[in-house]
Amino acid sequence: MALPVFAFLILAEVVFTSLQGGGVYALKDFAGSMSQLGINSVVRLGTGGALISLHFFLYQFRVFDVPNTVWGWIFTFVVIDFVFYWYHRAQHRVRFMWCAHVVHHSSEHMNLGTALRQSPTGPFTRALFYWPLPLLGFHPLLVASAGAVATIYGFWTHTEVVKKLWGPLEWLLVTPSHHRAHHGSNPEYVDRNYGNVFIVWDRLFGTFEPEVAPVRYGLLTNINTYNPLRIAFAEWVRLFKDSFQARSLRQLGQLWFRPPRSQPVLLDTN
Repeated sequence: MALPVFAFLILAEVVFTSLQGGGVYALKDFAGSMSQLGINSVVRLGTGGALISLHFFLYQFRVFDVPNTVWGWIFTFVVIDFVFYWYHRAQHRVRFMWCAHVVHHSSEHMNLGTALRQSPTGPFTRALFYWPLPLLGFHPLLVASAGAVATIYGFWTHTEVVKKLWGPLEWLLVTPSHHRAHHGSNPEYVDRNYGNVFIVWDRLFGTFEPEVAPVRYGLLTNINTYNPLRIAFAEWVRLFKDSFQARSLRQLGQLWFRPPRSQPVLLDTN
């Protein structure tokens, strides 16, 4: 339902940045982002019913009852953002989860279109972190509505148009400045600023990095393709190829669960 608003804001960003003489959109890159949005949307439509049904099933066994009130919704919103922080951190630190998330970081541009470059396998990795919420007493519809608002918030942080916000907001919230740094491949920006709404989680857990140096967007090794299927699945293909070369279950586990940049040596060099 938010897509028409997103489309209007993207158009406004295109016009504004073009008038400023520094357009931040490249047609092929934008098409690549939209291809991932399309595939992701089909997957979400196909799996959304099953996931919400699972949440309703688990909700029967809840240990608490989070009230269906304004304060209950606000509490749910904050908890979801806390869960997202750890989910997002795991996406960068666990290789099989990075295989899904790498899609979002594969653009070498920062604009509102990049916000919609979402992996088709992302909904499956996301489910691994959110299923405890109904067991804890968060009603599935509260989770769905608060999660939707949080997702909408994350859209606007993908822009170079907004430089810095008022100081206290920069301390409390994830802002475009913070998220630009998150998308950077500069050494100081890699694996930093995981928050979606509140940057305080990064400040508390030692993963905050302010935007100081100009940001180089993209991956440490860029994919150099606009092919939708390669954008979506290239990293999964690499993981499965590596898995077939694993010499033991221990090595296989390391391939799947170690950070992407800390992988075991597959071939014996002795």
